[in-house]
Amino acid sequence: MISEKQRAAEAAVEYVKDGMIVGLGTGSTTEFAVKKLGEKVRDGLAIRGIPTSDITKKQAEEEGIPLIDFSETMYIDLTIDGADEIDADLNMIKGGGAALLREKIVASASREEIIIVSSEKFVVQLGSFPLPVEVIPFGWQVIFNQLGTLGGSPDLRLKQGQPLRTDQGNYIIDCRFSQIIDAVQLEQRLNMIPGVVENGLFTGLCSRMIMADGDKIVVKEHGKG
Repeated sequence: MISEKQRAAEAAVEYVKDGMIVGLGTGSTTEFAVKKLGEKVRDGLAIRGIPTSDITKKQAEEEGIPLIDFSETMYIDLTIDGADEIDADLNMIKGGGAALLREKIVASASREEIIIVSSEKFVVQLGSFPLPVEVIPFGWQVIFNQLGTLGGSPDLRLKQGQPLRTDQGNYIIDCRFSQIIDAVQLEQRLNMIPGVVENGLFTGLCSRMIMADGDKIVVKEHGKG
């Protein structure tokens, strides 16, 4: 039986056309998209990819997808990525896979950002999933304290008892806001804290959501019902 994740991913891949530069997201749902793109490349689809993490880069190389970086282009035609939560306005929480910084850079350079999700990721209100905030290691305790004063109930993400390091060598502080009423304002406010590199609120970047709900595919475009 095909999972919702796979169904959404394969629906998104149909938007990829010959000659495109494609942003390759990170996460369990996007893995299905990269796998399907690899099959299409082996069948003759001519694309070039820009991965959002070292994990995705490794998978794309194994699938035979040609890769480039931003030394060769300033723009991406289409990016396929996932989300930990997404609401009806297509605002998102991302970063469960600790790739939020590269994911946001890639999203900001994309002419189209397709977000693929299974049905449980679609929420009425953002905030149940802890909001990842990427910070530099120096002074992280100060940043941690400031995140707490914003009501974020911060928690330093660990791996094998040590602070998890992102691909850029930074730390992740997961913040439990419970309910995020104004995602745009909070995104901006968090990024104004010295030492915060980026946060996992993605607002105004998703142009199309493709959600699998059982056997049904639901497509919602930005600004459309």
